[in-house]
Amino acid sequence: MNKYSLIISLIFAAVLGTALAQKKEQPKTWSEKAAARFGDNPTAEAKEEIASNIPEATVSPQPDRKVLVFWRCEGFIHTSIPFGNYALEQIAEQTDAFTIDLADEYEVFTKKNLAAYDAILFNNTTNLVPNETQQEAILDFIENGKGIVGLHAAADNFKKWEEGIALMGGVFDGHPWTAGGTWAFKLDDPENSLNAAFDGDGFWHKDEIYWYKPDSFEGRDRLRVLLSLDMSHPQNAAPLKNEKFKAKVPGDPTKLDVPVSWCREVGKGRLFYTNLGHNDMTFANKTVLTHILDGIQFALGDLEADAIPSSKAKLAAATAPKKSD
Repeated sequence: MNKYSLIISLIFAAVLGTALAQKKEQPKTWSEKAAARFGDNPTAEAKEEIASNIPEATVSPQPDRKVLVFWRCEGFIHTSIPFGNYALEQIAEQTDAFTIDLADEYEVFTKKNLAAYDAILFNNTTNLVPNETQQEAILDFIENGKGIVGLHAAADNFKKWEEGIALMGGVFDGHPWTAGGTWAFKLDDPENSLNAAFDGDGFWHKDEIYWYKPDSFEGRDRLRVLLSLDMSHPQNAAPLKNEKFKAKVPGDPTKLDVPVSWCREVGKGRLFYTNLGHNDMTFANKTVLTHILDGIQFALGDLEADAIPSSKAKLAAATAPKKSD
């Protein structure tokens, strides 16, 4: 081996060694992945902004309401999770509408443990895989009168549990409307108490918005859709010009139905879901936090809301105003 070949070999060995060392250092457990993903967030500045935008509770709660906030991920880990957790802690502290426990281990899903709670909130959880006993505990919980709330990626779950997908209302099938865009939203049900935050008007908001696998989405025959994308605006239709989305929208994109928030009754219980919450600072938006708080109080049974499926109600949507750039 000549001198040049030796140098090349040494460089290659060094690069390979570094790559292997980095591979070994990659987080493996859920706790390691969460720590690596979240770091020290939210920052002190973000916490201050979140805390200053906490709304008042719409209705007085029943005493001793308790919410289990679950935030584990088996798939993509959203950086907004700790922002959401902090916002929920602040809502609980400032409004006294409920208290919360944060959890990220499946062992909390037993009938005995869940008996202590009035609602379960899934904060951006992805690809959850509860076992059959845990699945039964979750279904029993809501069917017997308790509540479930889902934020954003809560609809990217339960891929091997069809009843769980149906419970939430559908499952993720991509997000043509990306996190960097500001999108138009209409109120499908302007008079619903869960839409009071928006004062009867459609609006614009920067966040990532899903659409759902057609064979999974429960639809307006089973869900009371509260918010959806206002597809009459060209900004909302523009992402669908992308080749990978065109095949899914063979007709007029302005006629596409993209629900964003909904509620429903499940047995004796209640479910509220909103797709808002991908972006970290969505959890510092007072209007969105009001919508979420109202959804939680509905799930708890403290705030009355019409949950009759949309197809059975006479509703006139409130569209978003024209965006001024």
